[in-house]
Amino acid sequence: MSNKNTNSSESSSREDYDDLLRAISEHFERARLADYVDLMQKPRRMIILNFLSGAAKGFGLAVGFTILGAVLIYLLQKIVVLNLPVISEVIAEMVKLVQLKLR
Repeated sequence: MSNKNTNSSESSSREDYDDLLRAISEHFERARLADYVDLMQKPRRMIILNFLSGAAKGFGLAVGFTILGAVLIYLLQKIVVLNLPVISEVIAEMVKLVQLKLR
């Protein structure tokens, strides 16, 4: 009778290990660990990918900042047209300085 309990205990622990192994395997697949290890073995490819990634981020930052700046200047010009006493004078001076720098 104790032999049956031992066998069922062993099969239960083996199933637990199998489940744990499957869970770890799925976690590694989701983490794309194999892709990372492959990338680390090819340093030239990693350098190229990092360079391209940095260039794309820099380009996006420059374009985004340019658009944001243009919208801000446009809005400031519209506020000047409203002719609010104190704010309009300060903004008008800022817009003049920006336009002088652009020329």
